[in-house]
Amino acid sequence: MTHTRQALVYGDVNLNILDGSAIWVQSMCEALSRVGVDTRVLLKAPIETDRLVAPLRELPRVSVIDPFRLRLTDEPTPLSPALAVDILSRLDKELSADLIVVRGLRLATTAARTPSLSGRLWTYLTDMPHNVADLNDEIVERLTEVAAASRLLLCQTEELRSFLESAIPMAAGRCVLWSPVVPAPSFTLPDRSPLVDATTGAQLRPLQLSYTGKYAADWNTLEMTRLPAMLDAVGISAELHMVGDKIHDEPNLPGWSEEMHTALDSTPGVVWHGGVSRQEAMRLSANADLGLSWRATNMDASLELSTKVLEFASLGVPVLVNRTPMHEALFGADYPLFVTTEADITGLLSDASALPELLAKAAQQARDAIADYTMDAAVERMAGMLNRTLATSPTSHDEHLTHPLKVLIVSHDLKFFTRIQEHLAGLASVNLRVDAWPALAQHDEATSRALNDWADVVICEWAGPNLVWYSKNKRPGQRLITRLHRFELSAGWLADVDIDAVDQVICVSPHYAQLTAEQTGWPKERIVVIPNWVDIEQFERPKLPGAAFTLGMIGISPIRKRPDLGVEVLSQLRRRDSRFTLAVKSKMPWDYWWIWRKPEERIDTERLMSRLRDDATVRGAVSFDGFGGDVAVWLRRVGWVLSTSEDESFHLAPAEGMASRAVPALLPWPGADTIYDPRWISATAEEMAETILDVVRSGSWQETADIAHAQVRRSFPLPQVCDEWAEILRTDADPRSAHTPLYPND
Repeated sequence: MTHTRQALVYGDVNLNILDGSAIWVQSMCEALSRVGVDTRVLLKAPIETDRLVAPLRELPRVSVIDPFRLRLTDEPTPLSPALAVDILSRLDKELSADLIVVRGLRLATTAARTPSLSGRLWTYLTDMPHNVADLNDEIVERLTEVAAASRLLLCQTEELRSFLESAIPMAAGRCVLWSPVVPAPSFTLPDRSPLVDATTGAQLRPLQLSYTGKYAADWNTLEMTRLPAMLDAVGISAELHMVGDKIHDEPNLPGWSEEMHTALDSTPGVVWHGGVSRQEAMRLSANADLGLSWRATNMDASLELSTKVLEFASLGVPVLVNRTPMHEALFGADYPLFVTTEADITGLLSDASALPELLAKAAQQARDAIADYTMDAAVERMAGMLNRTLATSPTSHDEHLTHPLKVLIVSHDLKFFTRIQEHLAGLASVNLRVDAWPALAQHDEATSRALNDWADVVICEWAGPNLVWYSKNKRPGQRLITRLHRFELSAGWLADVDIDAVDQVICVSPHYAQLTAEQTGWPKERIVVIPNWVDIEQFERPKLPGAAFTLGMIGISPIRKRPDLGVEVLSQLRRRDSRFTLAVKSKMPWDYWWIWRKPEERIDTERLMSRLRDDATVRGAVSFDGFGGDVAVWLRRVGWVLSTSEDESFHLAPAEGMASRAVPALLPWPGADTIYDPRWISATAEEMAETILDVVRSGSWQETADIAHAQVRRSFPLPQVCDEWAEILRTDADPRSAHTPLYPND
């Protein structure tokens, strides 16, 4: 049985006005339409012109919901966030939407406080601060609410995603990139007549400048109207075409909007086209020699990327922009049209004979930069996001598509199970509940008994006292599965487990599967391997400059993680190249009472801290970055992830590093070679340092990182691990042999 996915879309956007937010609505609906999602888009304001709504109506699978014509509201004014969410909730009761796409912080906050919508929101955040200094307690609380209620947080840029995950812990792991989308033009691009005489260098026609969008003080739109006169003063004839009809009120600048309107109406050399459709705006832009997206310098910290910049580039029109890290990342630091002031602009454009070469170089550089912003690329991203969040049930679940399998997860700690839980909860064939134990050996027995009576399948995450209780209370016909990590093997309660009641014992590595069989005496045929998952798409982000010289360690407590060996590797490297540093992302030993109470932990920690203070080779070269869920952001500056432990059941950190295109570097803890390719394993800290130095000095770090990334993508990506968990709910099939290494052959 197939299920046609259903979506509701609402942006806090007036579709009578052409601006970037209106374009976002069109692009979102088109992308959903092209991946086969039935989409209903709710209008915010009564239709005054259909130039933006008509293209929506023409899209297959897209329905436009006009709440004013359908009498979903008695008010003739644009919908408030509260009324919009109320109407979305009413529509959802009829539709049972799989996803509800919303845009705008005020609207998203209201939607997040609506329990019936929680968990299905795909939230595109705008109207929010873009630096930590502007984040007050109220904004943080609102963003946390929104993140908690959202299945995905759609971020326009990598910079915004990194900022959001670092500032709002709840956002980590939910943020995905949804870049602005440039549609293909519905017209043939024009052949522009020559701007200057190739022989004499004399200007043959006016330089055509173009701006499209809203008119606002920070967008420098008033200053733009002065450019024709300023260029004329330096001998360049120019004409500015301005498209759009949304003139902002500027409360802090009395009279600004009136001055802007007058400038559009009556400035010599300025042609105001007013509001037009998106395709007509693109057609007008395509005739230009140069696009304008030059803004006030207080906008340089913005984490949003102008759609118009991308549109100009797609049309072969170079664009004037501010030099910002985001624009440098997009176009390259050598892009020739970065500007700050009017003087910069007139200086760049004052030599008519040099203009053709300058504009041609910038146009090609801009066009090459936007391949990831096409509609085809957006459709591919949308398909991936849908497959990630709306999983398809395996064929072994066919009988449960109409009567879902009742699956119960039992645990005191689900931090290693979150993505698997989300996947199972998203299957149409599964009805999932959780028996959350407040501590390892504490639970409400009445609650557990009621849930046990309900469940067809019980999953005990951690083979702890939870497994003891459920194995002794298993019902006939019920299936019981447990996942054993590491510490459980040294605990006394495993002897109390009724192993005859346990259908499958899942271990995360072949080594620990073998140890479990040897130390417990449990039947080997019931012990299987499903590795830890790595959400590769979350970790695959562009590295920051200098990453090849940054070592990283994730988790250094307890001391058997051997951070001292990581410091020794750093010391060996810095004796030969002082650019190497070590970044540590971890709680400290004193943050864990059960660790810090042990004298040997205190002694070893004090010894480590003394070395960091007294050893000149490492002093000042180690940063402790704190524990948190923003590991993917942190890994952007890390080029090597170390694993120097005495023992591990799996150690996810190197795999996460590989997903981020860092190189793993391991010491040979027992079982390491059954999870990771031996090429990443060194016999000693000295050998590890030598390997790192050789790779960096040879210039092969990027190539080596790409090899590591390819391996982790083939070994234990999240979708594959989730599929194995879905299958094991219904069958006793062994997903992986306990004797088979997890790394693939190259």
